[in-house]
Amino acid sequence: MSYKVVSYKLVSYKAVKEYNQILFPTTLLEFMANFNTHLSGGFFVSAITAIIGYKAEILDHEQLLLCTAIGTLGGLLPDIDSTNSTPVKIAFNLSSLILAFSLVIFWKHSLPLIPMIATWMVALFVIRFLIFKVFMKMTVHRGVIHSIPYMAMLAMILVYVNYYFLHTPVIASWLYGLFLFIGSMVHLILDEIYSVNLMNMTVKRSFGTALKIYKQKNGLYFLLVYSILAYLIYYAPPFTEFWQRLTDPVTWLFLKGELL
Repeated sequence: MSYKVVSYKLVSYKAVKEYNQILFPTTLLEFMANFNTHLSGGFFVSAITAIIGYKAEILDHEQLLLCTAIGTLGGLLPDIDSTNSTPVKIAFNLSSLILAFSLVIFWKHSLPLIPMIATWMVALFVIRFLIFKVFMKMTVHRGVIHSIPYMAMLAMILVYVNYYFLHTPVIASWLYGLFLFIGSMVHLILDEIYSVNLMNMTVKRSFGTALKIYKQKNGLYFLLVYSILAYLIYYAPPFTEFWQRLTDPVTWLFLKGELL
């Protein structure tokens, strides 16, 4: 009889413990934000921001969708330095396809069929396997890539690509870069939030490694990033028109009147 009582108490304790873990999942706060968290966070913030810009008539209907997509991509971007990162695999796969087909289009009238197919296959192989492996060996998770200046540099590169190569209007070019940066900042902020255990009021060692502007261990890399960023800012596409459009008081007065 006593044995049954003890057994009952043990079972009851386990049941209560499991029940408490369901109600108060403290372990959820002990891990870094995962892929789905970053994807959802980047999408939600980018979509809300894009809708605001659309209602203020800063974005048209195409830019509404494109800015949301770019911001969502930005929400995954900082994890390209992770060895087992889904975003980096997707990025390298897409890059290999884009480059390979770009070469096919560029050399359509210069190469015969067989060399063209061979070029396409070589481009896919080089990016998806060789460059990918070199990139994985050179990068460290939460290193220079996982930082504010690196994300700002990528945002500026996107502005350059759109304005100088794709001949996108200057306002749209800056908007795309801005949304990429916003999405990446959502990612870094989520990483910092998940490094704090709010239930036990403790801070993980990873706190401060995401939302950073400098890390002494990677000092030379940060110096290079800041140098590139300074160059990109100095020779950036015209900024005045974009800033005037973004800060036009008439636009925001109109939006204020349309809140409800």
